[in-house]
Amino acid sequence: MEFFDEAECWSRDQIEQTQLSRLKSTVAQTRKCDFYRQRLDEAGIGPDSLRSLDDLRRIPFTTKQDLRSQYPTGLLCVPQSEIVRMHCSSGTTGSPVAICHTQNDINSWADLMARCIHMVGVRRDDVFQNMSGYGLFTGGLGIHFGAERLGCMTIPAGAGNSRRQIKLAKDFRTTVAHILPSYALILGEHLRNMGEDPRDFPLRIALVGAEPYTEEFRRRIEDLFDMKAYNSYGLSEMNGPGVGFECTHQAGMHLWEDAYIPEIVDPETGEPMPEGEVGELVMTCLCREGMPILRYRTRDLTRFIPGECACGRKHRRIDRILGRADDMFIIKGVNIYPMQIEQVIMTFAEVGQSYLILLENDGLGDVMRVQIEIRDEHFVEDMRVLQNLQKAIASRLRDEILITPKVELVESNSLPRTEGKAVRLQDLRNKN
Repeated sequence: MEFFDEAECWSRDQIEQTQLSRLKSTVAQTRKCDFYRQRLDEAGIGPDSLRSLDDLRRIPFTTKQDLRSQYPTGLLCVPQSEIVRMHCSSGTTGSPVAICHTQNDINSWADLMARCIHMVGVRRDDVFQNMSGYGLFTGGLGIHFGAERLGCMTIPAGAGNSRRQIKLAKDFRTTVAHILPSYALILGEHLRNMGEDPRDFPLRIALVGAEPYTEEFRRRIEDLFDMKAYNSYGLSEMNGPGVGFECTHQAGMHLWEDAYIPEIVDPETGEPMPEGEVGELVMTCLCREGMPILRYRTRDLTRFIPGECACGRKHRRIDRILGRADDMFIIKGVNIYPMQIEQVIMTFAEVGQSYLILLENDGLGDVMRVQIEIRDEHFVEDMRVLQNLQKAIASRLRDEILITPKVELVESNSLPRTEGKAVRLQDLRNKN
């Protein structure tokens, strides 16, 4: 097996020894800012008090509100003159979260990202088209620097503008793309509208992430373009993309434990979850000097996948992100995650590109409507066929989420489109 970085093939002992050593260094670095020095002093934590990785649990959690409270530069652990770049998280409410990087931080991030894309078979002779937005958010530049670090010809196409994306990919024979899963279907739709078969497109690999999606959705993307699509995981607070990535076995995302310490905790109690059970992902960065973060509560729900991967790497794997702890909604006393809905409806061949979950109150209680686009060839005049499909989807959803939603079948391309992150849920209960 070919590795980009020797750390990929470390044993568990090597990984954990490195984690403890780097955790001590990171704690020492975080004490250079007032926020963490006060927090760590109150908890009685210093580098010398960390004797094993179990001591990590003595360190208090860091929350998004903590980061917002220190905006813009309260968490800096180096002089501002050493900062070469700042990114903001993609949150739309409240104070922003600013993450600042030194040049060493940028270099380390690029190496991690290059490691990720090399792991799925990307090589320096590939043409890499980055269909992610550039700017304050981390996706564009994070992916870009990783592809360049690997030596790929890198096209900074940016987000949206499907006709331009298609022209660039054709002209330069793009073989690898970074793309939102929802936008991949939109791009395929554009190709079909142009009278072209997406399977003839030059892509062989897609790197997909930035929004939750199901395995059924991934299969649609792969079948549409006749390519392999690999899941990625990242968040601005831990750099951005490059935190975790699938290998070619597509059996969970490897988290690079030489650069991070991951935990899975109960979202309510903060206590560790048993191996293999879903909980909230908590992350500590180990290789950042400008603004290191300890035990950050991501609010992302996932689980550690038990056992070792067939690829031979010992770095732990997480399952695809189920959603965010904040995304869960309650209907008729039942806890529901949007990904449960997608997992069901995408198994129906008749279902098209998009769907929308609407939460409303009809005066008697909360109700859930699911609007689902149906492919043109299946949107027939025979109402009995559509009614049977409607009933079948509703029945399958009831089996999954224990309540029966109102299922509405709509024509293809009738739901709102966006070339950014897809909006799958609208909670209208407080607006009625």
